[in-house]
Amino acid sequence: MQYKGYTGRVELDDEAGIFHGEVLDLRDVVTFQGKSVEELIQAFRDSIDDYLDFCTERGEEPNKPFTGRLMLRLSPELHRKAYVRAQREGKSLNQWISDKLAEAS
Repeated sequence: MQYKGYTGRVELDDEAGIFHGEVLDLRDVVTFQGKSVEELIQAFRDSIDDYLDFCTERGEEPNKPFTGRLMLRLSPELHRKAYVRAQREGKSLNQWISDKLAEAS
């Protein structure tokens, strides 16, 4: 689900007969739920609008957690292999990893 640049993930709680979801693009926890698709979509939009209104009332910028920097831990052997591949392709390790992630998405 997408709304105003935010992404929601939805799951079905079949025991309760309700959909529930969470906004993925935030460090803050923003959730929503509904019993029908229409109700769920409206709850998702309302939750984002409420979050943005809350930020405005407090004089805070909405949470934007993605800076483009990523800490990555991997085995020394995988690190070496990735470095060698990057060098073979004439790229920095950072650019090579970025390209591979872009291909995967």
